[in-house]
Amino acid sequence: MSVVTGELVARARSGDGEAFRDLVEPHRRELQVHCYRMLGSLQDAEDALQDTLLTAWQGLSGFEGRSSLRTWLYRIATNRCLNARRSASRRPAKEWSIPDIEPPEPTRLGEVVWLEPYPDTLLDGVSLPAGPEARYEQTESISLAFVTALQILPPRQVAVLILRDVLGFHASEVADMLDATIESVNSALKRARAGLRRSLPQSGSERMLPAGSASERALVAEFAKAYESGDVAALIELLTADVRMTMPPMALEYDGREAVGRFFDVVIMRAGRVYDLVPTRANGQPAFAMYVRSPSGGIRHAAGFFVLDVRSDGVSGITRFDAGVLPSFGMPRSLPQ
Repeated sequence: MSVVTGELVARARSGDGEAFRDLVEPHRRELQVHCYRMLGSLQDAEDALQDTLLTAWQGLSGFEGRSSLRTWLYRIATNRCLNARRSASRRPAKEWSIPDIEPPEPTRLGEVVWLEPYPDTLLDGVSLPAGPEARYEQTESISLAFVTALQILPPRQVAVLILRDVLGFHASEVADMLDATIESVNSALKRARAGLRRSLPQSGSERMLPAGSASERALVAEFAKAYESGDVAALIELLTADVRMTMPPMALEYDGREAVGRFFDVVIMRAGRVYDLVPTRANGQPAFAMYVRSPSGGIRHAAGFFVLDVRSDGVSGITRFDAGVLPSFGMPRSLPQ
């Protein structure tokens, strides 16, 4: 523990709230990302982060400096998230709520319906350090596909995999964080890796376009143009053969160009509905807020939010959320004419 950190800890233990804020502020954003990976929800992650900081403030006398302050905070955050996942009854899927419109028969019903997108603006300028044993790049480990796959794993396996393969903590450090043996940590990691391989999409992952690249921007611009003009045929042409569309908090999932195209035709573009899209980024991926244009003009109302997976051969994934996520991206519920 450095001299500066030691002085701040001593001041914080004496009740100096400003000293405590100086101690934890450098770690706040990465802890929120950690909680998001474990819980799949920005709102739940923020709740877990606040719980973590309160627990750290109240328990600072128990910090003995045998590990770094960062490791100690991760221990608290991980266990807060484990408690949240174990105790909370998972939110039920939202029922279809568009009157007079019957959605096409889904390909399947998804398991993860509590997922929320994570704004890239919360990652801007933030360093997310990883140890030498990390196996995943930070951009990959915040993607919607990765975070979704984590939610399917048992909670303890999720914690071990994130701490070991995403953050690069040593097995002995993880065992100490979870009050477990190194053997049990290694066993949980082996099972988690196998489960993640089964859940993550395998086909085409090597063809994902680099974030922010010219090729990504060009494909996304074509998609937005077709979407705003209501050209379903052009949209379908931009989809990969194995495209998947999900729509948390609804459990409906559509696989393949034909199924997704039918959903666009029957639901999204029904009765000549026309949209304006406002671009942003979420989970390191291109994203859009959707606003419906009224035939008579006037205010445009929010209709949802979606995040794209883009490959060299087209759009391979569309995750659609309801308009309730817009405030997290600083976007209004309506736009003027």
